[in-house]
Amino acid sequence: MSAANVDSLPFAQVDQEDDPRANPALHGLRLFVVEDEALVALLLESMLDAHGCIIVGQATAVKPALESVARIGRTVDVAILDVNLGGERVFPVADALMEKGVPFVFTTGYGPSGLEERYPGRTVITKPYMEAALVEALLNVHRASMH
Repeated sequence: MSAANVDSLPFAQVDQEDDPRANPALHGLRLFVVEDEALVALLLESMLDAHGCIIVGQATAVKPALESVARIGRTVDVAILDVNLGGERVFPVADALMEKGVPFVFTTGYGPSGLEERYPGRTVITKPYMEAALVEALLNVHRASMH
């Protein structure tokens, strides 16, 4: 098979309809992911890709996350924020997203302690995530932001 034939194959197009996990309501949702653990980020990316989500930005620490928020701004539909980034809290990123009107969910392996006081009513997903909980949280936060 020549290189031209290989290039014309649709291998790069993953059919979300063929994935039983896919939720069509998430297809095309633009996400910003802040997660410092590579394996967790890969798992999250895989889950999101299965639903047709588009990751428009990723960061592993507060400073680059803040730079990304300044750059990508309101082109994000929802952000996913790991609370603890190598011992540093993600709160400055959450505050910057709030200023831009970008909805977000928190993820944490430590439970929601301390978040409710500072960010009342914000969705918190406990790690390890269950895919159904992640999907539900993203749908709820995105729908709420549309009103």
